[in-house]
Amino acid sequence: MSDTVYDLLVIGAGPGGYVAAIRAAQLGMKTACVERQYLGGTCLNVGCIPSKAMLDSSQRLYELEHHYARRGIKAAGVSLDLPAMMNFKQDVVAKMTSGVGYLFSKNKIDHLKGAGRIMAADTVEVSGPEGEKTCRAKRILIATGSAPIELPNLKFDGKHILSSTEALTLTQVPQRLIVVGGGYIGVELGSVWSRLGSQVLVLEFLDGILPPSDRESATALQRLLEKQGLQFRFKTTAQSAQVVGDKVRVTVKTGDQITVEEADKIMVSVGRKPVTDGLGLAEIGITTDARGFIKVNEHFETNVHGIYAIGDAIGGIMLAHKAEEEGVAAVEIMAGKPGHVNYHACPAVVYTHPELAAVGLTQEEAAKRGPIKVGKFPFTANGRARGMDETDGFVKVIGDANTDRLLGVHILGTHASDMIAEAALAMEFAASVEDIGRAFHAHPTLPEALKEAALAAEKRAIHI
Repeated sequence: MSDTVYDLLVIGAGPGGYVAAIRAAQLGMKTACVERQYLGGTCLNVGCIPSKAMLDSSQRLYELEHHYARRGIKAAGVSLDLPAMMNFKQDVVAKMTSGVGYLFSKNKIDHLKGAGRIMAADTVEVSGPEGEKTCRAKRILIATGSAPIELPNLKFDGKHILSSTEALTLTQVPQRLIVVGGGYIGVELGSVWSRLGSQVLVLEFLDGILPPSDRESATALQRLLEKQGLQFRFKTTAQSAQVVGDKVRVTVKTGDQITVEEADKIMVSVGRKPVTDGLGLAEIGITTDARGFIKVNEHFETNVHGIYAIGDAIGGIMLAHKAEEEGVAAVEIMAGKPGHVNYHACPAVVYTHPELAAVGLTQEEAAKRGPIKVGKFPFTANGRARGMDETDGFVKVIGDANTDRLLGVHILGTHASDMIAEAALAMEFAASVEDIGRAFHAHPTLPEALKEAALAAEKRAIHI
């Protein structure tokens, strides 16, 4: 057993775990972080960061091939070098993960390499390359994240039937790719391979893409993706898959109709499940729900005193920045500070092109709560968007009709992921729709569309 008794031992070094460890160290806690695989977790290694590198690279190729000539930029002999694109992606990942290692060293956080198993409320057994070691801690924080859900009738083989992890490491562009699941992972990675030359078919069980999203915004994005070449089939399930030679045959059911689709690869992206296997939760008596997510109270503490959990392991909004904020709040509460997470102000982004970003309530959710007012402004009427030749999409602002309280913002357009930050800040400060409409916005900029949408909610937009 190690002689060191930590103030906090974090299990998992993804965005939630490593951020929590750093904040704990800043607050004076003697901190260690157990990670069996790689620093940065799914996000930095096989999720957010590599997928965004591929999305950006593939979009640049797509623009060269389809849009630049209109602007007087003619590039002859443009071609894809997939190995070089993958090398760039891996270089980005390597720099990000090494950055986490540097931050651990800077903040004097011990990185315990191996898999953690909770033996008691103050004890964790770490099994790693150097064998087993028992560590003591005053508090334990579980931040083990999530993994792709595997369907029993579409089991991952890593070659033909893929999770999102394998879909980011293909060595050849599949001639045809079937994506099972029209959520953000499905449409993002479907976009990547479509831009690189695949024929992409997305199968979705429900009646539209991005089920939790504002319906008008998601439907508008769907139409734009269809113009780019993606195909969608709704109210559809993949019944089974059979590998025949170098192809995979998928039995597809739409209503009462059953067909067989053939593709080079099939990617299954139907959600994610908590990673808790081997943690010893049942043995120590930690309560989980029916889907395996760890139950916590408002202080992120489990039913076992001294053991906490955050991020994807506890469910809710399964986004990296949500896990980060929970990690900060959890350790601040441990330190006697008023840690808090305002989930209503948590933005979400779909990194297709154009991007779809949102914060707060959808129009459907807001309407159920009472009378609302809605303002929209199209990027076709925005000078900066015109100059960038990026006029697809719009900004939608939703407010309470009685109080003018800002309830939600939805942005479909280029750089929506950057623009949503202003709306998230406004939501955090309980702003009114009028606050956004009266605030200065530099001209010409894309965020002027947000100001105009807020003005449109009062039927006084200037430029439409």
